[in-house]
Amino acid sequence: MSFFTSKLGIDLGTANTLVFVPGRGIVLNEPSVVAVSEIDNRVVAVGNEAKDMVGKTPDNIRAYRPMKDGVIADYRVTEAMLKYYISKALGPWHFFKPDVMVSVPAGVTSTERRAVIEATVKAGAKNAYVVKEPILAAIGAGIPIYEPKGHMVVDIGGGTTDVAVISLGGIVSSTSVKFAGNKIDQAIADYIKKTFNLGIGDKTAEEVKIAIGSAVPLEEELIYTIKGRDFLTGLPRSAEIKTNEIVKAIDDELREIIKAIKFVFQETPPELSADIIDQGIIMTGGSSQLRNLPELIYRRTKVKAYLAEESLYCVVKGTGIALEHLDTYKKSIITKK
Repeated sequence: MSFFTSKLGIDLGTANTLVFVPGRGIVLNEPSVVAVSEIDNRVVAVGNEAKDMVGKTPDNIRAYRPMKDGVIADYRVTEAMLKYYISKALGPWHFFKPDVMVSVPAGVTSTERRAVIEATVKAGAKNAYVVKEPILAAIGAGIPIYEPKGHMVVDIGGGTTDVAVISLGGIVSSTSVKFAGNKIDQAIADYIKKTFNLGIGDKTAEEVKIAIGSAVPLEEELIYTIKGRDFLTGLPRSAEIKTNEIVKAIDDELREIIKAIKFVFQETPPELSADIIDQGIIMTGGSSQLRNLPELIYRRTKVKAYLAEESLYCVVKGTGIALEHLDTYKKSIITKK
């Protein structure tokens, strides 16, 4: 690697943004949140600092997520966010513009893809490469994507679930659905509101999911004490919730994820389906860590599913590997401006 070009891989997610520098590994993992001052439209904070402000900002500061369902919802703010991450990852002494590779959902449109490339170049990249998430997730999970074999990757993030079958370095069939971590959190919050008359925020809903959530009912349930605001009295109150209530609360969302997996199976040539039955389904992304999700997938599809190592980091690790072997990957997977 020449001294003059630096390379960065960015997993631009709805919930979190991760940055990978070849040779150094993951240098940054922060929430995809930007706080903007309403008065002069100025970016006040990005990442961790901005996330701490969510739900706690005065009227003139708004904290929001510029990525919606895995794609850019607010172009200007995304650009500011990318600029912040690129300069933070490279440090104050970078004089040369880096080559940047950014992940996008499998179902991205050409317009959305162009928006990502433009925002990345405007944010300070010399070259911007855009690669579909399932391919990167597969590379990061250590799957030999160039084999003439079918591999199924299910990447469940904050905003989207990407399901793809990969063979010979390309995507054979895929779908992207807007059911993932955020929708699951929302379902938990709605259930608690309906059942306990308690209002909780996204952050609390996510904590409940991580602490006691499960995709299938448990014999020995876990218990969590939720604290929120009583809708009737307006006062703070706490209540206890158990795992199997969560299972019931998130059933519809998980059903959509299973539906996406089944849809991709139906679109997959029989030879590749046979490979997938042999190898199993590889699960990546933060939300794939929900307890017993592989078990639920196995029950519904009769195909074994397993969690990739460091599933949260597969996509960003994939960008790092692809950047290190840019020439190999350039031909088949990268669309460049």
